Amino acid sequence: MGIVFFSSILVLPLFFRVLVFCQEPNTDEYFVSDFFQKMGIASSDGNFSGPVCSWEGVSCDQENVVGLVASGLGLSGLIPDTTIGKLEYLEYLDLSNNNITGLPSDFWSLGSLKSLNLSSNQLSQTLPSNIGNFGLLETLDLSSNNFSGGIPDAFGSLVSLQVLKLNLNGFESNIPSGITNCQSLVSIDVSSNELIGTLPNGFFAAFPKLKSLNIAGNGIQGRDSDFEGIGSTSVTYLNISRNSFQGPVIGVFQEPLEVIDLSQNQFQGHISQVNFSSSFNWSNLVYLDLSENQLSGELFSNLSEAQNLKHLNLAYNRFSAQPFPEISMLFGLEYLNLSGTKLIGPIPSEISELTSLETLDISQNQLVSQIPQISTKNLQIIDVSYNNLSGSIPISLLDRLPLMEIFNFSYNNLTLCASGFSPETIQEAFIGSVNSCPIAANPDLFRRKPHQDNGFKLALALTISLVCLLVGLLFLAFRCRRKTRMWAVKQTSYKEEQILSGPFSFQTDSTTWVADVKLATSVPVVIFEKPLLNCTFADLLSATSHFDRGTLLAEGRFGPVYRGFLPGGIHVAVKVLVHGSTMTDQEAARELEYLGRIKHPNLVPLTGYCLAGDQRIALYDYMENGNLQNLLHDLPLGVQTTEDWTTDTWEEEDNNGIQNVGSEGLLTTWRFRHKIALGTARALAFLHHGCSPPIIHRDVKASSVYLDCNLEPRLSDFGLAKIFGNGLEDEITRGSPGYVPPEFLQPETGSPKIPTPKSDVYGFGVILFELITGKKPVEDDYPDEKEANLVSWVRGLVRKNQGSRAIDPKIRGTGSDKQMEEALKIGYLCTADLPSKRPSMQQVVGILKDIESISKQ
Repeated sequence: MGIVFFSSILVLPLFFRVLVFCQEPNTDEYFVSDFFQKMGIASSDGNFSGPVCSWEGVSCDQENVVGLVASGLGLSGLIPDTTIGKLEYLEYLDLSNNNITGLPSDFWSLGSLKSLNLSSNQLSQTLPSNIGNFGLLETLDLSSNNFSGGIPDAFGSLVSLQVLKLNLNGFESNIPSGITNCQSLVSIDVSSNELIGTLPNGFFAAFPKLKSLNIAGNGIQGRDSDFEGIGSTSVTYLNISRNSFQGPVIGVFQEPLEVIDLSQNQFQGHISQVNFSSSFNWSNLVYLDLSENQLSGELFSNLSEAQNLKHLNLAYNRFSAQPFPEISMLFGLEYLNLSGTKLIGPIPSEISELTSLETLDISQNQLVSQIPQISTKNLQIIDVSYNNLSGSIPISLLDRLPLMEIFNFSYNNLTLCASGFSPETIQEAFIGSVNSCPIAANPDLFRRKPHQDNGFKLALALTISLVCLLVGLLFLAFRCRRKTRMWAVKQTSYKEEQILSGPFSFQTDSTTWVADVKLATSVPVVIFEKPLLNCTFADLLSATSHFDRGTLLAEGRFGPVYRGFLPGGIHVAVKVLVHGSTMTDQEAARELEYLGRIKHPNLVPLTGYCLAGDQRIALYDYMENGNLQNLLHDLPLGVQTTEDWTTDTWEEEDNNGIQNVGSEGLLTTWRFRHKIALGTARALAFLHHGCSPPIIHRDVKASSVYLDCNLEPRLSDFGLAKIFGNGLEDEITRGSPGYVPPEFLQPETGSPKIPTPKSDVYGFGVILFELITGKKPVEDDYPDEKEANLVSWVRGLVRKNQGSRAIDPKIRGTGSDKQMEEALKIGYLCTADLPSKRPSMQQVVGILKDIESISKQ
């Protein structure tokens, strides 16, 4: 017994020495095991038992680990040193779809790496120049993280790189010129960042093997000449959308492109320059998007060569009025968007031959006649709203509508039997249509024998109808004449006064302002679109009844806003900028004229201006349907208020006001609120990324978002802050409760409060919360009484994954709850405490468009 005990004493130390030796931190198995343990995954799990080379996701070359795939395992936190950074033979590493927040210092010593995938994590640091250590790297995917700062020049050392994905981050500054050294690149994706500047010289010529380029959603500027050399590459996919490229598009159409997306840029010129006799092979083209540019002229006269085209979007350009283009040969077309392209005449019957069509949007044109038969085999989305279409909607199309995702026939002269649709659907998708079911809806009528006196009854009915019509026309003529006379009195009463000398003093509830001019007729009013119109301050006095309170629309940050009609029937909103400007008259005129040249479908156009003494007066197109603040919060939906319009104005509006545009039905639908959000985001993205220098709005709020006569959202008051000089930053910190970014509410930081595009992003996030919740930014009824404002309440719910609780009951059920929850997450990103964590407005536009594809619940 003693001998056995003594022997065991001798053996046990040897056994423990073996264990210690196995755990020495000098083997790949130890490094991988230690990595998983420190990242929260036990190596004793079933997938990590046995030798390391047998573990799931691990591949070896003899005893050395050369590949590690740990995608979607819930890894979180900072990767510690002396773990995977010590795998000196590692060639393939995939840590995507986790919650990794940082990389170890020894990570950059992995000189054998050929493929690195860190996508969809929470990495937020600046990418170091050590990235150049990976000289053998062929594939690099850092997409969907929070990287910031510039793309390092050290990328020029990655001469073996074939695939580069840096999209969905916060990279800034220019694309480094060193990237042109990576001549083996086949695919580049740097979309949805904050890159600016231009493409490096000789960009396309540097990549003879390049097949795919995506730089969408940045602030990159350039011209068509930047695409010289693209024909010498192998590029088949080109996406430069949501940037600031200018010039004609003809330089882009080169071989061997199959996908071309130039949308949301500033391309100009006649599109007919791109003709089918050029060297471009149109039969290769599968996807073409030129929407939201400034292209003019006529549409492609002949698309028959593009027989493989599946996606065509030419919406919202400046084309000439023209008939519907020839599309009968595009048999494979799945997506067609020609909205806002000034189409006239009927919809051709050949459209029925497009049997693969899934989306058809020809809204906001001047199309007439009946809707022809349309193939409904695959159709999911159809929008023909805002045209002059008449007649009945084809029965085959009506029968298909309940199975579609989106349809809109509003604002036409259509007739339908809507017995199969709910009242909500009729209010949302058939505004202005006549609900008239045919006799076939009552078969008993077919069995009735006609009376012999039908001819007499018909004649009598026609006679009575004719008399009623004549009486109605006489009444309308008398009323219009009365209105004209009434307005004529208002327009001439002050001109007929003998004394038009100043100064002129005016008072509102909150301010008194003075126009220190000697003679009203000597102060010109500049109208941009009508430079020959002889208009003076006297006309402004006449148009606003001497700036009477009865014409007062609102009192905003910059001053009071009045409504008026200028000579020539120009309907304007007159904004008096009462706060003292630091600019001279010449500087103010130059700035206002610059603002007048800024045009976008979602901006309120600046019509003109007047410099009346020290007062700067801005004239805007009048927005018939008020602003979002009034429509969403201040009014019962669809009801006019006396705060904004006087009783006389309401009567003279002749039923063109809010009440009759269907706002009650529209504002209680998710689709319409999403439209407002997307339009507002596009306006801000244009100001930030489409203007040079960028324009910071500085006062983004619901009352700055208006609805025009077509119910399109338009952002107002852009660029006005500059006219008042540098003191407005302090004004911002004192105003618009609920919209002020946190960085302006922290005086202890000591840093200057300078508005940036990210402060506009915060304001937009608040508006997005308002649209989804229906609640005011402050002083509203939030279910959690601890929360003092809308932002903190909604952000708290989103953090707890309870965003659905915040959805406005008025819109719940009118669309996909999943879409609304995703939109809340966008608002969450926009209202981040740190400006660097907020996305750019271009990124917001892209994400808002993406959530439209989320299927309805």
